[in-house]
Amino acid sequence: MVRVTYGAPRAQKKTRYFRQARGYRGGRSKLWRTVREALLRSWAFAYRDRRVKKRQFRRLWIIRINAAARMRGITYSQFIDGLKKAGIDLNRKQLSELAIHDPKAFDALVEEARSARA
Repeated sequence: MVRVTYGAPRAQKKTRYFRQARGYRGGRSKLWRTVREALLRSWAFAYRDRRVKKRQFRRLWIIRINAAARMRGITYSQFIDGLKKAGIDLNRKQLSELAIHDPKAFDALVEEARSARA
């Protein structure tokens, strides 16, 4: 009986893996077993960090909103509370963009939040 090693498909798979590992240092781009381990690890990190990226951006937006709100004499939590009570539902990305690029509109939102909390 002939021993089957899956010649063509296996070669294609290895080629695909090696191509993806291009640019890795040392054996991580040259040795089959190490390439496989490195790629599995990198895929795990990529999957995890696609989710972490969303958290990081939300943190950034909150920091920006807080800084802009404090410059106008109100804290982040008071500002968000006021917006909710006023029935204004803008997400944090939009609020952060307004704080940076349209300070007058952000001033108006702060005033709305203040009056809704009073």
